[in-house]
Amino acid sequence: MLKKLLEKNPYQLLAFAAFVDLFILCVCWEWFISPLRPGGSWLILKGIPLLFAIPGIWKGKVYTMQWATMLILLYITEGLVRILETGANVWLAALETLLATIGFVCLLIYLKPIKARAKALKKEQVLSE
Repeated sequence: MLKKLLEKNPYQLLAFAAFVDLFILCVCWEWFISPLRPGGSWLILKGIPLLFAIPGIWKGKVYTMQWATMLILLYITEGLVRILETGANVWLAALETLLATIGFVCLLIYLKPIKARAKALKKEQVLSE
C-alpha cells in the first residue's frame, strides 16, 4: 500500500486529499455543523459531484482531472460568497475556499507537463507529415 502511495505524484496526492477533505467539509457543514435549516438541509447534496472526481484523481486520469479543475471553481466561488455570512459559516467558508484553491492549483501543476507533452507530440506529428 505504501509503495503505491509513494508512486503517486505529490500534487496528485494533495489534490486527492483536498477533494476528499472538501467532500467531508461540505457534508458536515450542511448536515450538523451549521446547516441552513435545523436538522440539515438539501444543500448537503453539493458534495456529490466531488464523489465523481475523487476516484479519477486517485487513478491519475487526465480527463477527470481536467473537468475537476472546472468543477472545483464552483466550490471556490461558493466559499468566497459564503465568507460574508456570520458565525461559524465564516470559518467554514474560508476552509472551503482554501481546500478548493489547493485542489485547483495542485491539479493545474500536475496537468501542466502532461499538456506540454501532448502539445509537443502533436507538433511533432504535424511536422512529420
